[in-house]
Amino acid sequence: MKPEQNMMLNTELPLREVVFNTLRKEILRGDLKPGERLMEIQLANRLGVSRTPVREAIRKLELEGLVLMIPRRGAEVAKITEKNLRDALEVRRTLEKLAVTLACQRISDEEIEQLKTSVNHVAIFLNKNDLMGMARADEEFHDVIYNATNNQKLIKILNNLSEQVYRYRVEYLKQKNTPAQIIREHKEMLNAIEARNEELASEIAAIHIDNQAKSIAEKLRSER
Repeated sequence: MKPEQNMMLNTELPLREVVFNTLRKEILRGDLKPGERLMEIQLANRLGVSRTPVREAIRKLELEGLVLMIPRRGAEVAKITEKNLRDALEVRRTLEKLAVTLACQRISDEEIEQLKTSVNHVAIFLNKNDLMGMARADEEFHDVIYNATNNQKLIKILNNLSEQVYRYRVEYLKQKNTPAQIIREHKEMLNAIEARNEELASEIAAIHIDNQAKSIAEKLRSER
């Protein structure tokens, strides 16, 4: 049995969650390429599990938009398209502006400190050249802002949307100058929120999303 399989079987997580997390990470890192078919038997053999948790993981990946079910072909890794990018980030842009506005009104001193910690985490993972770590730290920063809104419906919508745009976040972070830019924008957003400057914080949040959309769209066009 391979070391990877031993690690999986010893985990305390349900097996379907381990398989899901493994395949999700492989898609986000690009180990599983856009358009690549996901063969249940092959994946089950490679991961050392039965087909059932693989099938359940694929269904969950489909809900996240990372996998497509193609008639008479089966499951394949979803391609990143400019249309999907635009649709997702248009919604996120509007909701992020609302979130930072509410955060300016409601954020606690403890949550301000959490934002500062998250900014530092991005820098730490940048120095380690840890792409997935940077993505988690970036997500952590935005999660603090969402929770600071104290609006459970908004938090739920944003968390769901965050899962859907995670792939774009990772693609954005792969570009050379992106991490340093994200750190700079996070610091600017943090300062505006700490100063309770709703207008400035909202403007920075919009620019933050616009830069992501523009950069990924340009990358997609260059790859055509």
